[in-house]
Amino acid sequence: LVISGGHTELVYLKEEYDFKIIGSTLDDAVGECYDKVARVIEVGYPGGPVLDKMAREGTNEYQLPLPLNDNSYNFSFSGLKSAVINLVHNEKQRGNEINKANLACSFQNRVVEILSKKTIKALKEYDVKNLIVAGGVAANSGIRGNLEKLCKENNINLTVPELKYCTDNATMIASAGYYAYMLGRRANIDLKAVANTKLN
Repeated sequence: LVISGGHTELVYLKEEYDFKIIGSTLDDAVGECYDKVARVIEVGYPGGPVLDKMAREGTNEYQLPLPLNDNSYNFSFSGLKSAVINLVHNEKQRGNEINKANLACSFQNRVVEILSKKTIKALKEYDVKNLIVAGGVAANSGIRGNLEKLCKENNINLTVPELKYCTDNATMIASAGYYAYMLGRRANIDLKAVANTKLN
């Protein structure tokens, strides 16, 4: 499960550098959605850590949709983001004050639920006993906690980076480079940088 500001993907990894993307976001990545929601309720940037902290202090009070709740492994967070924007706008129009901690809790509850639901479904369907969670949003305590609980219940081995590595792109690139090197994947000295090169 790759969750960051730019990605939301479920990737079936048979072995190092054998990637098969089985689901991805159709619009906003999950981290991008956190940032946009944080901006709407005016709690600062980056939104992920702020909303995660607020969610732990709030209660699940607001009715928000479960995004792209279907049988696919794809994700869509634009509808959830729009629901938050509309809720905030409507409450302001009525002269009501938004409880930001409760809204953060309700928002994070939906994110955690849909990420967990589709990830566990994929693990069962592909008969996989190991789950790796990567990307900046892997630092989110709600997501980590729920996946830890579900993996324990389903006898799944969970691997999540230490918090300090979740947003460390240099470490991620070095790790990918290590496995490429061990597999004999080398480049000549005249290699050119290409921003959208695929790893496989």
